[in-house]
Amino acid sequence: MYIDITTKEKEIFEKLKTKFNYTNPLQAPKIEKIIVSTGVGSTNDKKKIELIEQRLAQITGQKPSTQLAKKSIAQFKVREGQLSGYKVTLRGKMARDFLAKIIHIALPRTRDFRGLSKSGVDEMGNYSFGIKESTIFPETSDEELKNVFGMSVTIVTNSKNKEETLAFLEHIGLPFKKS
Repeated sequence: MYIDITTKEKEIFEKLKTKFNYTNPLQAPKIEKIIVSTGVGSTNDKKKIELIEQRLAQITGQKPSTQLAKKSIAQFKVREGQLSGYKVTLRGKMARDFLAKIIHIALPRTRDFRGLSKSGVDEMGNYSFGIKESTIFPETSDEELKNVFGMSVTIVTNSKNKEETLAFLEHIGLPFKKS
C-alpha cells in the first residue's frame, strides 16, 4: 500500500528529465505535504461535530486541528471565533501512506468515478480536489447516511508550474480523466 517515492526519485527524474530539462535528480518534483480539510457547516449539533472530528482522525491517522471563523458574517450566521471546520496536515511517510490509500482504496470505491479533473492545479504547482462522501474510506463503515461529510484534499509539491505537477502526479498514479 505504501508508495515509496524516495526509491522512485531516480525513476521520476529519468522519466521527466528530457521533458523539463533536469540536470540533477534533486530538481525532480516531490510531495511536501498533504492537507485534508472539512467544514462543519451550520450545524450546532455537538455530537455531529464530534463525529466529524473523530472520523477525520480515523481517516488520516492524525488528530485534526480546529479552524475558527476569522470574522463574523451575518448572512451565514457565523460569528468570529466560532468553529468552522477541521484541518489535518500530513508530511513524510504519513502523507505518502494517505496518498496511497486515496489512489488504491478510496477513489476506486467512489460511485461513478471517471477520474480526477486536471484543472485542480494552481499556478504554484499544488493540486486540490474534493471528496463528496467520507464513506469511501474503509475506516468509516457508516451505517447511518446522515453522518456523511465531504472534504478537500490539497497535495503540495515543490514543482514550479502546472505541467510539471501534472506529469509528476500522473507518474505517481493519480487517476486523471481521459481527455
